[in-house]
Amino acid sequence: MTVTAIAVVVIALALVVLVAFIIPTLIEIRKAAADLRGFVSRTGGELKPVLLELERTLTELRTVTEGIAEKREDVQTFMEAVGDTGRNLRTINTVVSSVAHAAATSSVWITGARTAGKFLAQRLITKRG
Repeated sequence: MTVTAIAVVVIALALVVLVAFIIPTLIEIRKAAADLRGFVSRTGGELKPVLLELERTLTELRTVTEGIAEKREDVQTFMEAVGDTGRNLRTINTVVSSVAHAAATSSVWITGARTAGKFLAQRLITKRG
């Protein structure tokens, strides 16, 4: 046998061995592709309802957020009114305190004047008598 014949036989044997290993590999690749196709179709079918529910939830969330934004001004106005009420109560408290102090002071003066008047009246009555 010549070198060329031996080379052709070696190449032919290598090709047979290569084909023997490639065929099972190709079969496995085909099975994996079929499994992948099934997985993708199942996942797509299961994801559609989830995505629809997510879209509905986002729509509701947008609606709630808009409602909160609309009510924020009302809450801010209410809080300003509460602050004004607190300031007014403080002012009223100061006025009432001043009036009570003035009343207490004038009450002391009136009591003193009465006592002084009674004392003077008794002195005048005792001097006449």
